[in-house]
Amino acid sequence: MDILKNEELHTIEDIYALPDGERAELIDGKIYYMAPPNTKHQRLVHLLDREIGNYIQKNHGECEVFPAPFAVFLNENDRNYVEPDLSVICSKDKITDRGCEGAPDWIIEIVSPASRQMDYYKKLFKYRTAGVREYWVVDPEKELVTVYRFEKDSMDEYSFGAEIPAGIYEGFSIKIQ
Repeated sequence: MDILKNEELHTIEDIYALPDGERAELIDGKIYYMAPPNTKHQRLVHLLDREIGNYIQKNHGECEVFPAPFAVFLNENDRNYVEPDLSVICSKDKITDRGCEGAPDWIIEIVSPASRQMDYYKKLFKYRTAGVREYWVVDPEKELVTVYRFEKDSMDEYSFGAEIPAGIYEGFSIKIQ
């Protein structure tokens, strides 16, 4: 029995038709509404955005870092649209006026109680299959960062306060307090 026969599939067009101020992501045609982030979440996004951006600028890097809300179209179909908390994109040809066309090189998601299943499971699979090189799941509740380096097929966990090496940049690490 095919469960999806009774479930309506959505497209990116449906995401853009949402009322002003309402945010959602689209994975395999299913809409997932997003709750507004809390203060701790926003502080972490700001810290990571600043650290990564400063590193890129200091080293005259080609990559750019984009905090949410920033549209990422993971593949060429119209059934997947995400807004990662941070997207690091190193291919200028992927950056358009709409957002990122294809997989960013590095994605960071900050876990909230409402996004836990999505960040640890659904997005992990989607990002890996789309070609993301590195994926960090930052969990403020557990004070833990799970780092997936898909190119090396590895997964490591780091506690807040530890130096967390960025796999796409040799010699660069971030400490989350």
